[in-house]
Amino acid sequence: MPFSARSAQTIGVLAVTQLIGWGTTFESIGVLGRKLAPDLGLANEVVYAGLSVMMMVSALASPLVGKLLDRHGAARVMAVGSLFFAAGLCLLASSADVVTYAASWVILGLGGAFVLSAPAFTAVVEREGAAGKRTIAILMLFTGLSATIFWPLLSLMSDLAGWRSTLLMAAALHAFVCMPLYMFCLPKPVALEKSGESADLAPVPLTENDRKNAFLLMAITASIASFVTFGMSPSLLEVLHQFGATPEFALQLAAARGVLGISARGFDMLLGKRGNPFLTSVTGCSLMVAAFACLVLLPASTTTLWLFIALYGFGSGILVVARALLPLALFSPREYGRQATRLAMPQNIANALAPVIFTALIDRTGITSAVIIAIALSGVALTAIIMLISLVRRVRAKVALTPSRL
Repeated sequence: MPFSARSAQTIGVLAVTQLIGWGTTFESIGVLGRKLAPDLGLANEVVYAGLSVMMMVSALASPLVGKLLDRHGAARVMAVGSLFFAAGLCLLASSADVVTYAASWVILGLGGAFVLSAPAFTAVVEREGAAGKRTIAILMLFTGLSATIFWPLLSLMSDLAGWRSTLLMAAALHAFVCMPLYMFCLPKPVALEKSGESADLAPVPLTENDRKNAFLLMAITASIASFVTFGMSPSLLEVLHQFGATPEFALQLAAARGVLGISARGFDMLLGKRGNPFLTSVTGCSLMVAAFACLVLLPASTTTLWLFIALYGFGSGILVVARALLPLALFSPREYGRQATRLAMPQNIANALAPVIFTALIDRTGITSAVIIAIALSGVALTAIIMLISLVRRVRAKVALTPSRL
């Protein structure tokens, strides 16, 4: 189905700004971390802990951001977030010790809460309402390319000008590219201004108690699935090594996982309006359970490793999109920003803690124990989404049997 000019403009602005947002902050340490560590006299693990600080601050700021999105709209909120990003990167570029280094990641965490993912998806829903599912999926397809685009750019710039100048140039992108794009180039948010019964109409007529239960189940599914993927990703090469992959083969498998993740997002985009985030979540969680089960139940072999990476890559990829679309499948378009940012809080806390916890599990209990725990957690996420589907079906059946509400 072709896109309108408004949708294309929305995608263009948000794709550029989300790529810059992720690529110059969260992804930047993958390239610059080991270059700035010796200059600051910090251990590598302290440098990489900046990402955990960023995710934790973003999590804690998410409820506030949800209220601001309701009150001021996504464009203004993200424009303020661009200033946080610019200030944080300037402070990071001038860091001289662990105090200023940590402070810079606190500011970047605020920028992440104001700009990354949930606010951008809210901007889509403000402009397209419940019909924005496909636009969100396309936007996430671009976001998945942030490291692919910015790692070589940041590496080249740091080789030419040093890491401090590279970070200052990144700050300039936020102040002089992203902020004007948010303020002047996004289409006006018309979808929610239409007298809108549709803007306030939830896809599922939940009671207050059902709303609480639905959000809890959605949060359990999203947070645990994110915890497993964020926890395993930094240790993926080690997992593959310990299950028999050579260093070269492990790198090949890890690269294939990235391609599969992007392909999964593209598949969800192609489904468009026919996509169902409930079924997508079930599929993604099931693939994650099956992927880790392959490692412990099947004999170590090249075939087993390829099967694992195929299931894990595709499963984790479609879960990323499902987590973004679940709030739109349960709550009204007008509520999307508030519910998405509420969901971001436990999810970002999980993302901040996961790499440390999984690394400790692998080092202290062994790789097999860590994989078994990943299976159990993925099973909990799968159970939660099945319970959520059951809740939705029960509510819809009750409405269908109530003549006064037909």
